[in-house]
Amino acid sequence: MDKPAEVLITGSGPSETAGNAATANTERKLAEVLADLVSVEQVSVDSHFFEDLGANSLVMAQFCARVRKRPDLPSVSMKDIYRQPTIRGLAASLADAVPINPPSPSADPATSTAASPPPRPRSSTRNYILCGVLQLLAFLAYSFVTGLVTAEGYDWVSDGPDAFHIYLRSIVFGGTGFLVVCLFPLAAKWILIGRWKPREFPVWGLTYLRFWIIKVLLHANPMILLVGNPLYVLYLRALGARIGKGVTILSRSVPVCTDLLTIGSGAVIRKDSFFLCYRAHAGKIQTGRVTLGRDVFIGEKTVLDIDTSMGDKAQLGHASALYRGQTIPDGERHHGSPAQPTDIDHMRVAPAPCGTARRVRFALSSLCQLFVLYIPLFIGGSYMLFSLVPALGDRLNPDSVRILSTEFLVDALTLSFLAFFGFFFAGLAAMCVVPRLLSLLVKPDRVYPLYSVHYAAHRAIVGLTNLKFFTWFFGDSSYIVHYLRGIGYDLSKVEQTGSNFGTEVQQETPFLASVGSGTMVADGLSILNAEYSNTSFRVTRASIGAHNFLGNNIAFPAGARTGENCLLATKVMVPLDGEIREGVGLLGSPSFEIPRSVERDSRFDHLRTGDELHRHLSAKNRYNARSMSLHLLLRWLHTFILTGFGLASVELYGVLGYLVIGFYLAFSLGFTTLYFVLVERTITSFRRLSPQLCSIYDPYFWWHERLWKVPDKYLNVFNGTPFKNVVWRLMGVRIGRRVFDDGVYMTERTLSTVGDDCTLNVGSKIQCHSQEDGTFKSDHTTLGSGCTLGVAAHVHYGVTIGDGAVLAPDSFLMKGEEVPPDARWGGNPAVEMPADSDQPPGIGSATATGTGSATADGAAATAS
Repeated sequence: MDKPAEVLITGSGPSETAGNAATANTERKLAEVLADLVSVEQVSVDSHFFEDLGANSLVMAQFCARVRKRPDLPSVSMKDIYRQPTIRGLAASLADAVPINPPSPSADPATSTAASPPPRPRSSTRNYILCGVLQLLAFLAYSFVTGLVTAEGYDWVSDGPDAFHIYLRSIVFGGTGFLVVCLFPLAAKWILIGRWKPREFPVWGLTYLRFWIIKVLLHANPMILLVGNPLYVLYLRALGARIGKGVTILSRSVPVCTDLLTIGSGAVIRKDSFFLCYRAHAGKIQTGRVTLGRDVFIGEKTVLDIDTSMGDKAQLGHASALYRGQTIPDGERHHGSPAQPTDIDHMRVAPAPCGTARRVRFALSSLCQLFVLYIPLFIGGSYMLFSLVPALGDRLNPDSVRILSTEFLVDALTLSFLAFFGFFFAGLAAMCVVPRLLSLLVKPDRVYPLYSVHYAAHRAIVGLTNLKFFTWFFGDSSYIVHYLRGIGYDLSKVEQTGSNFGTEVQQETPFLASVGSGTMVADGLSILNAEYSNTSFRVTRASIGAHNFLGNNIAFPAGARTGENCLLATKVMVPLDGEIREGVGLLGSPSFEIPRSVERDSRFDHLRTGDELHRHLSAKNRYNARSMSLHLLLRWLHTFILTGFGLASVELYGVLGYLVIGFYLAFSLGFTTLYFVLVERTITSFRRLSPQLCSIYDPYFWWHERLWKVPDKYLNVFNGTPFKNVVWRLMGVRIGRRVFDDGVYMTERTLSTVGDDCTLNVGSKIQCHSQEDGTFKSDHTTLGSGCTLGVAAHVHYGVTIGDGAVLAPDSFLMKGEEVPPDARWGGNPAVEMPADSDQPPGIGSATATGTGSATADGAAATAS
C-alpha cells in the first residue's frame, strides 16, 4: 500500500439500500475481505480501489485470491477489478455469477465428502534416468557418425588435383551431405513412428524417446533455413502433412506430428506461430489434429492447440490463440486469447500473379544457390584455409602434434581473434550497407508477387537485419539507439533513457519502422511492417508513437490504432480498429483500456529530467559500456577456448581420425553450458537474487542488466531431456524432481521455484521482474508440484501456482496472482476456467477490442 491506512477507513460501509439484499450481502462480504487484507476496520463501498484507497495491483491480486477461497462468494479476477474498481460496482457486476463452490444447505459437514481432484502426474524416477541415458547415447552416436562422415568427406575433397576439382568435389560431397541430413529425419520418422495418430503417452517412456528423437532431428534440420520457400512446404508434405497448393508458411516453429496437420490451399501462416500438433499436459504428451481450410490467415505470435480447426477463408489475428476444441467457422474472423469473433480483416494486401511456374523457378534457384555457391564455399573454403595457412595444414600430420606449445597458443589466439572480431566488425558494416542496397528493390506500399526478385531481396533484408548477436550486444543501453538508426530505423528526436530498447527487437524491414521520441521498449518487440497474402506481399510503415512504453512479447502491426503516451502491456494484442488511443494503457487480448500510469510508478520521475537525468544517465552509460566490453571479452574467450580445442582436434585427427571430430561436437556443447553457467554465477557472486523495487538509474538495475546479457541459447539443446533440469539447478533455480521442460525460459533463475513433476511447454516463460517506464520490480514466482504451463504461456513475478494447476496456452498470468491447487486458468489476462472446459467463461460471444475502459493500476499490472 502506498497511502497511509487512515485513508482506507474513511467513508461508509455497505449500503443495504443499494440494490437487492443479495447484492448488499455481497458488498458486505467483499468489504470485509478487503478490510481484513489491508488491516482496517471498514472500507467504503464507493471508494475507488486505486485512486481513493491507494491500493495497487499486488494488493488487489491478493484480494482476488482471498475472495476465491470464500465458498459463499463468486470468483473475482483482476479483469473484474479493472472494470469495476469499487466494492459497489464489483458486487453489482457479480450479481448473476454463481459461487465456485456454493455451500449445500442439505449437506452434513460431518458426512459430506469433497470431490476429489484429478490425480496429479508422477513419473517413474527409473524411467526418467533411463530416458536421459538413452538420449545421451543417441546424441553421442549422432555426433560420432557426423564426425566419421565429415572426416571421410574432407579426405575425399582434399584429394582433388586442382582447385576446379576441389570445387566439384565440394559440390558433390556437400550436396550429398545436405540431402542426407534432410532425408534422415524423414526415414527416421517413417521407421520409428509411421503415421502419427491422436493419442497420449507418458513422458520419459520408450514411446516418448522415439517422439523426442524425431523432434530433435526436425529441429536440427537445415530445411528450417528455407522457411518462406516452397521447398519447406514440400518437405512438410514428405513428412506426412496434408498441405494444398499455394500455401505460405513463415513460422520457424516446426510441426512435429505432421500427419495430424492439414492445411488447405492458399493459406498464410505468419512467423512465430505455434501449430505443433502436440502438447505436453500433466506429465503426458498429447497429440491431436490441427485442421486449416482454404485461404486461411494466421497472424503472428499465435498458438493453435491440438484438436483445433479453421474453416475456409477464416482468419485468426495476431497475438491470438485457439484452445483445444475451438473452431472458427468458414469465412469468420477471430482474434484474442482464446479467440473471439471480430470484424477486423487481417488480409490487407491485394493479390498478385504467382502461379506454379514462379514457385518452381524460385525453389530451383534456391537449390542452385545452395549447391553451387554456399555449400562449396563452406566446404572448399575450409580446405583452402588449411592449404593457404601452412601452420594449420601441418597439424593434420600425425607426426606434428604440439598441443599446448607456444606456437599452438599463438595460432589459437590469432584464429579466434580474427574470426570473432572479424565477424563483429564485418558483420556490423554489412548490416548497415547491404540491406540498404537491397531495399532499392522493394518500394513501400507497392504490391509485389511472392517468390520474385523483390521477395528474395525482402527475405534477405529480414535475415540480415535480425541477427540476434547485435541486438544482444547493444540492447539495454543507450548504444542500441545508434545501432537501430544505423540499420535504418526512424527514431525521430531521441530522448535517451539508457534503456530505450531491450536485447530482443525484430522487424520485417528496418527502413519502415518509426519509433517516437521518449518511447521505451522491453524485450520481445516484433514490428509487423510487411503484409502477406498467398500470392503477394508489400512493406508498409509501422509507427510507434512518442512517450509510449511497450512491455514484453508484443507484435506491433502496421496500422495500429495507438498514438502518443500509451502503455502497451506484456503480450497485449495491439488494436487495429477503433479510435486512436492516446494517454491510456492497453492490456489483454483482445485489449481493453487501463490507466497509463499510477502514483506508485512515478516515485522516480525526478530522476528522468534535468540535471538528475544527465548525471545518472552518464553513470549508466559508463556502466553499460563496461558491461558490453566485459561480455564481448567473455564471448571471445569462449571462442578462443573452443578454437584451441578445435586445433587440438585437428592435430589429433591424424592419430585418432573421426573419433576426434565426434568428441569435439559433444565437448563443445558441454563446455559451452558449464562456461556460461559459471559466468552467470560469478556475476551473482554465487548468491541468490532478492526482490527489488528501484529506479532504472539505480546501480542495482545496471548490474541486473549485466546479468541478462549472459548468453543462454544453448539451453534449447537440452529441451525435453533430464539434463535441462540439471542445468537449471546449476543456474540457481529451485527445481523439483522429474520436471518435464520442453522449452520454458526463466529470466531470473534464483527467484524461480518449480515443484516436482511439473510440465512446462515450449515457448512458455517465467518472468520474475517488470520494468514499467523508469521503475524496476522483481519478486519470487513459485510453481507447485504437478503444474502445467501451456505452449507460450507467460507467468509474471510475485505469482504462486498451486499443486496440480494448469495454465492454458498463450495465457498471461499477471503479477501477484494466486492460482489455487488443481485449478485451470487461461486467457490474457488469465482467469479461472471451468473444470470441464478448455475455455474461460464467457468465450464465444463477440467482444469489442479496446473500446471498453477499465480503471486500474495499469502500468503496475502489465508492462515489462
